[in-house]
This record gives sequence, C-alpha cells and structure tokens, in this order.
Amino acid sequence: MFDFNILAEFSRTYCIGICAFLIPANLVTTSLTMAFTLLRCPAVQVWQTAGIASIFALVMILHVFTWFMIGVVMAPTYILLGMGSICLFANLGAILLRRHFTAFA
Repeated sequence: MFDFNILAEFSRTYCIGICAFLIPANLVTTSLTMAFTLLRCPAVQVWQTAGIASIFALVMILHVFTWFMIGVVMAPTYILLGMGSICLFANLGAILLRRHFTAFA
C-alpha cells in the first residue's frame, strides 16, 4: 500500500533541494512554452513543453500543500504556490492560445 505520509515527509525533509530544482525548471519550461507559442512553432512542440512544464508546476503546488498540511503558513509558501499556479495557468493558456491561432490561420 502506498503511504502519502512518507512522500510528504520526504518532500518536507528535502525542501531546499526540491525547490532548488523546481523553481528554475518551472521558469525555464514555462518560458519555453511561451516562446514556442509566440514563435508559432508546431503544435507538438508547444504541447510537449507545456506538458512538461505543467508537471513541474503541479509538483511544486503539491510540495507547497505538504507544508500547508502541517500548518506552515509563511511568505515563501504563498510565493511558491503563486509561482506554481501562474506557471500552470500560463501553460494552459499557451495550449488554448495555440488552438485559437490555428483555428483562424
């Protein structure tokens, strides 16, 4: 049986390492998604980068929720939650914008 408490404890124990990877990964992949969308690259490239960036954003949001579960309410938790949410919605917007561009092209 899979125990989510072990995964949450791992997330909180290695928070610095997880955030050191996820913050740049979120920013780079979301930037690539936006660049591919604005440069009108093929839809497959936009979907791939948006998919990878969305996974990073979801992992960041879940990581922040593990801190909320134990009652840690500080500025970094809200900043990281905001960054993960903005990246997630930016990737969703890029996919929808890409569909909008191809519908009228």
